[in-house]
Amino acid sequence: MELGDSAAVIPDSFMGYRDDITMQMSMILDQIRAPLIVPVLRLGVYICLTMSVMLFVERVYMGIVISLVKLFGRKPEKRFKWEPMKDDIEHGNSVYPMVLVQIPMYNEREVYQLSIGAACGLSWPSDRIVIQVLDDSTDQTIKDLVEMECSRWASKGVNIKYEIRDNRNGYKAGALKEGMKKSYVKSCDYVAIFDADFQPESDFLWKTVPFLLHNPKLALVQARWKFVNSDECLMTRMQEMSLDYHFTVEQEVGSSTYAFFGFNGTAGIWRISALNEAGGWKDRTTVEDMDLAVRASLKGWKFLYLGSLKVKNELPSTFKAYRYQQHRWSCGPANLFRKMAFEIMTNKNVTLWKKVHVIYSFFVVRKLVAHIVTFIFYCVILPATVLVPEVSVPKWGAVYIPSVITLLNAVGTPRSLHLMVFWILFENVMSLHRTKATFIGLLEGGRVNEWIVTEKLGDLKAKSATKTPKKLRFRFGDRIHVLELGVGMYLFFVGCYDAFFGKNHYYLYLFAQAIAFFIAGFGQIGTFVPNS
Repeated sequence: MELGDSAAVIPDSFMGYRDDITMQMSMILDQIRAPLIVPVLRLGVYICLTMSVMLFVERVYMGIVISLVKLFGRKPEKRFKWEPMKDDIEHGNSVYPMVLVQIPMYNEREVYQLSIGAACGLSWPSDRIVIQVLDDSTDQTIKDLVEMECSRWASKGVNIKYEIRDNRNGYKAGALKEGMKKSYVKSCDYVAIFDADFQPESDFLWKTVPFLLHNPKLALVQARWKFVNSDECLMTRMQEMSLDYHFTVEQEVGSSTYAFFGFNGTAGIWRISALNEAGGWKDRTTVEDMDLAVRASLKGWKFLYLGSLKVKNELPSTFKAYRYQQHRWSCGPANLFRKMAFEIMTNKNVTLWKKVHVIYSFFVVRKLVAHIVTFIFYCVILPATVLVPEVSVPKWGAVYIPSVITLLNAVGTPRSLHLMVFWILFENVMSLHRTKATFIGLLEGGRVNEWIVTEKLGDLKAKSATKTPKKLRFRFGDRIHVLELGVGMYLFFVGCYDAFFGKNHYYLYLFAQAIAFFIAGFGQIGTFVPNS
């Protein structure tokens, strides 16, 4: 008997049964293809093209505005009154407003010294500033280290307060809210907030406080982030490209047009009276910073983005940490939109233009459409049209609009233009998690209030030079990501089908995107921190 003789191995009755099943499946697919699959796919294409046009118009609008801002030199000093602080011999330090500096942290072993040291190094009259360390750490060893660091600075004459809670209710928002209840805060005029990995320069307050002092309707001055580890790996370079666009275009446009931009949760200074008027910190979503900014904006307060002022911080360099961060950043805004859409529409304190800007431009286009269309269109719908040739996507929707959007996004980081292709593929991979998180936020799914603090690694190069290398221990769950692998297999299959039977040459894109999903799926991206 020959091994290749299937008829001798498999009974004729089974072969016939198998052929019947295959024929029946084929007939069922043929029957539902025209009345169901084709119309549904065409509707999906139409919806995705509509969202692409919305995103395209938004990007072009912001591109035009930012070009005009640069052309006419609309610097913050020209739009808001600003004068340097001066000593007053008669009144002494009382002419300087009282400033509270809050540093919320949670088990920040790697960076707590950097953040506390930078805050204590801020140049401001020592009797007019309070440093408040809000430590929610659950690791007693780390709590002791943070408390010792605070005591060390206190011994040098710094007015620093170490505050802890007996619970983590509300996470960061809860810690900030509790911090504002302290008796010594009542004498403060402004509050500057820095996350545990942020290191402001010593002149931060000298550059920001005068704006608040001389402009009574100004509630917030937001500084730009400067990434100390952007060159650590390819993943951090990709993050830099995305975040640079957010700062150099989105926030600059919102500030320059007196419209609206969201508080980034750190590296900003608030007028405490505006914060209180807006209702203070709320923990109803995982984006307490955006929640506060929207409520303050609805009260008529104005915000200023100061792009020339940069605060050093660390990007998440492990893929696991970045996924958790992006889930929070995508789920939170969608959930906040669900909770505040009606309140924004019925608000009587702001103009119709600001309502439209906040609802349509800020929330719908940037926080919902941008995530959903990236994944659904380019990773699901477009590949599906290869398998259903009756449905086609016009070239302007498949090529031209995405190309323009990509170019407009990439201008924020000119030094990384040569990485644009990698950035596109990486953003499409991350859009899987952003889209999932967006729908969880809109539908208030199970992970809607999940808050996992972004892991900071500090200076890895310095540590690797001083510590003994650890033995690598591979754990399946740490490096294998089923969702990415599943999407990668789908794209690879469609790419193979298109290479043999297609006519649009989509397989060039499909294979590249499939490889990107496989790389992420096998955990071969970002910095890998071994387990000891």
